[in-house]
Amino acid sequence: MKLLRRITPSSLAGQIILVVAIALFVAQALNFALLYRERERQLLAIASAPAAARILDAIDRRERFPGRTERISWSSVTPELTGKRRPDIERRARTLLEEAGANILAIRAVERKRPFRNPRWAGEGHRRFMHGMPPPRDALFLSVQLAPDRWVTAETRLPRGAPRFVGWLIGQTLVLYVIVLVPLLFVGRRIGRPLKDLTRSAEQFATTGAAEPVQERGPGDVRRLTTAFNAMRARLLAMLTEKDRMLGAIGHDLRTPLASLRVRAESVEDEGERARMTETILEMNRTLDDILSLARAGRSMEPVQRVDLAALADAVVEDFIELGRNVSLAESDRLVVSVKPQLMKRALRNLIENALKYGGHAHVELHRHAEDIHIDVTDDGPGMPEHRMAEMMEPFTRIEESRSRDTGGAGLGLALVRAIMAEHGGELRLSNRPERGLCAKLVLPKMPADQA
Repeated sequence: MKLLRRITPSSLAGQIILVVAIALFVAQALNFALLYRERERQLLAIASAPAAARILDAIDRRERFPGRTERISWSSVTPELTGKRRPDIERRARTLLEEAGANILAIRAVERKRPFRNPRWAGEGHRRFMHGMPPPRDALFLSVQLAPDRWVTAETRLPRGAPRFVGWLIGQTLVLYVIVLVPLLFVGRRIGRPLKDLTRSAEQFATTGAAEPVQERGPGDVRRLTTAFNAMRARLLAMLTEKDRMLGAIGHDLRTPLASLRVRAESVEDEGERARMTETILEMNRTLDDILSLARAGRSMEPVQRVDLAALADAVVEDFIELGRNVSLAESDRLVVSVKPQLMKRALRNLIENALKYGGHAHVELHRHAEDIHIDVTDDGPGMPEHRMAEMMEPFTRIEESRSRDTGGAGLGLALVRAIMAEHGGELRLSNRPERGLCAKLVLPKMPADQA
């Protein structure tokens, strides 16, 4: 089944041409079988009719012309005939003789190769044969028993087969393929080109949230599909633009009172209470940033750049080390890929924070594979239930259900990481380590430019 998928064209035009080509092949095969059967029937009739006619003529002239007729042999015993027996000619000759009123007790047909006995085929004839002249036709001996002691034998020549029959059918098939498949190829490309443009635009829109409108061309159905897609694209872009505008307004309106609260918190005389209020306000700011970032996922305006992932990871780890956090990075070679650097730093930072929060220590490793690059963030914490790993990557989902700030954040960290990886064409994978702890893996696919 996999081999069939591999050899089958993936494009619409290719599949249409393949189906038509197979249908033409089957039709030509049936046509060939019918023609071949009819040709064999005609050759059989041509082979058996002359011998049967000679025998009927010999029976009719037996009394009027005593002795053997030319190429006719009468015998009172079964004649000894050597050669290849032809049951098909026997059946056909019996039918012809019985239809003519002859009483047939037995019949035997034998095909025998004729030697080069004609002097024309000795010297000059051999050269003619080498230059394409046909050899002598094979002989057919037909013996018929008319009475218990009467056999009659006739000799004729077998007709030659048509050597150009198969070549003629192959040529006809090739001409038919050219007449049918060439226009079909043109029509398939005319249909496939706008569909290919439509697919490219849809993939671009799914990845970046923006795409150029598709030119409306091709058959009527394809043009209507393109028109509908362009209309849907314009409406979605308007909705996304409005959403971004609304989120920006909400972020601005919320940050203003949060900034005011922080200023007021500075006037609190109790140092402990002031610190707790400040931490709460900072946590609210971080949550607001996460919510806005998650809502804008897939529409980041940051350009894609070629960066060294090893250097990027080292910079993030150094930030945590300067803050006195227990984070380590394994040595690795340069891994230059095309990414959005700030988003990748955010994703890696979120995973490290989770590892520190639940395991007390975070270890970062980079691995190069044949088709992708892995960034592993591991910890020594309690791990995660296997059945809840997919659920943990949904927004506002936490293992601990109390929603207390002392046991975790708002449940947006992994959801944001997954959204960032999806924007890069990669994915986030979670797995429990055999010894202890959790491994959060960022998987980035290699682009052609990255593999160079």
